[in-house]
Amino acid sequence: RSDAGLSTAGGQSARRLANAVEVQDFDRVIASPARRARYLGGLLARRRGVALTIEPLLAERDFGSWEGRGWDPIWQAEGNSMDGMLDAPGSFRPGGGETTCELAARALEWWRNFEGTSLVVAHGGPIGALAGSLLHDPPRAWLAYVPRPGEGILITPRSITSWRQDP
Repeated sequence: RSDAGLSTAGGQSARRLANAVEVQDFDRVIASPARRARYLGGLLARRRGVALTIEPLLAERDFGSWEGRGWDPIWQAEGNSMDGMLDAPGSFRPGGGETTCELAARALEWWRNFEGTSLVVAHGGPIGALAGSLLHDPPRAWLAYVPRPGEGILITPRSITSWRQDP
């Protein structure tokens, strides 16, 4: 959820990715409020000549006091407590932040009110939670739907597939 900007290399990567994306059928771009998502979303929207909408429900997960820390330091300080995100999705709050179920409910709230065909620039947490929830998978399986850098998830009313766009 930290609103870190993009480095010079990150900005270059975003520009390459925006130029490489060949998804043809969308009428707007929706982005998380994070600067890095808004930047890429803006590039994509300008390239296609469509509107950019900022959607707070697509913000990354709130990790509370864990925010901005790497997994290794969290592991050293907390041990395997981070497994609670998957093993106790309704009650475990990483760093006092948002539970996995709250994250999923937020993403599903957006999905239920979604209309049209859009390209969405969001974060791994909401993407994985939305895809896993729509497929009725348990939270432990949602990690498989978290895209890697340069990868996207295509969600339609009938299917969920991943695609790779090497910038």
